Amino acid sequence: MKKIILTGDRPTGRLHVGHYVGSLRRRVELQNSGEYDEIYIMIADAQALTDNADNPEKVRQNIIEVALDYMSCGLDPEKTNMFIQSQIPELCELTCYYMNLVTVSRLQRNPTVKTEIKMRNFETSIPVGFFTYPISQASDITAFKATTVPAGEDQMPMVEQTKEIVHKFNSVYGETLTEPEILLPTNQACMRLPGIDGKAKMSKSLGNCIYLSDTPDDVRKKIMSMYTDPDHIQISDPGKIEGNTVFTYLDAFCRPEHFERYLPDYANLDELKAHYQRGGLGDVKVKKFLNNVLQEELEPVRARRKELEQDIPYVYEVLRKGTAAAKEKAARTLAEVKAAMKINYFDDAELIKAQSEKYKA
Repeated sequence: MKKIILTGDRPTGRLHVGHYVGSLRRRVELQNSGEYDEIYIMIADAQALTDNADNPEKVRQNIIEVALDYMSCGLDPEKTNMFIQSQIPELCELTCYYMNLVTVSRLQRNPTVKTEIKMRNFETSIPVGFFTYPISQASDITAFKATTVPAGEDQMPMVEQTKEIVHKFNSVYGETLTEPEILLPTNQACMRLPGIDGKAKMSKSLGNCIYLSDTPDDVRKKIMSMYTDPDHIQISDPGKIEGNTVFTYLDAFCRPEHFERYLPDYANLDELKAHYQRGGLGDVKVKKFLNNVLQEELEPVRARRKELEQDIPYVYEVLRKGTAAAKEKAARTLAEVKAAMKINYFDDAELIKAQSEKYKA
C-alpha cells in the first residue's frame, strides 16, 4: 500500500510558530525523507468558512498568506501537492454520504468540537457546518487515501472520528476506504505551543502569536514581553520551569549548538534550567537567548518569503496545479465510494443490462 500524507491549515490568518513546531517543520522533514509516495497539503478554506461565513473576504485574502508561509518554510511543489479545499467539490459530496454514518450525539461528544464551540461562544447557536466539520475532515483524509496525518495532539479526536467513519463505511459497503494514523510531534513541547501570554493555546483570535512573517523587531518585542514565573521577582529568587513560556519555547526550538553561539556559559538547556531553578538567573538573560535562537530559526523563512512575495502569480500557479492533482485523486476515490454504495447508476453496465432483461421478460 502506498504511504500518503494529508494535512492542512485553515486560512484565517498568517501562520505562527505554533503551526511551525507543531506541524510545518515536520511536514518539510517528511517531504524530504523520501518515505512517502504522495503528499497533499490542504488550505482548508471551506472549513474556515464554517465560522467565518459572514466574512469570506478574510478567508479569501489569507489563502495567499498561508501559501507563502508553506513555501517559505520549505514545502516544495515538486514534491508536495498544495491545494485549496473549496475547489474540489468531490470533498463536499463525500461529506454528504458520510453524514449518514455519524450520529448527532457522537459529534457532540467530540472533545475538539466541544472545545472549539466554547472558544467561539457557539453554545446557543452552532452553525451546522461548524458542528459537522469532523465529518468534513474525514472526507478530506479519506479522499486522498491518506495513511498518515501529521497533526497536533488536539487533532487526535478528529482522526479517531475519521477512523470510526472508515470502519462503519467498510463494514456496510465493503473494503473501500483507507484507515489513517495520526503522526504527532516527537518533541513534547511542540505538541501544543502556548501563546506568549502563557495561555494554553497560541491563537490568532487571542492575539498571543509570534508569526512566521513577523519582523525581527516584532519577534524580539514579543519575546521580551513573554509570560514567565510571576514569583520570580528578583534575580536571586528561585524560578519555576513548569508553565514558564520562555522555557517551553526553548524546549521546542533550542539545540546544543545554540549555547556555543549565544550562551557559552552553559553546556546545554538542562544547565540553564538548573541555574534558573536555584536562583541567580534573570528572565531578561534567558529571553535574550531565546530571541537569538528564534531569530536564527526564522531568518531563512523570512528571506524566502520576501522572494516569493515578488512573484505572487507563481504562487497561485503552484496552488492551481496542486489543486488539479488533488481533484483527480479525490474523483477516483469518490467513484470507488459511489460504486461501493451502488449509486453509480450510469457506470453500472450490469445494472442497466439486468433492468433491461427484467422488463423484456
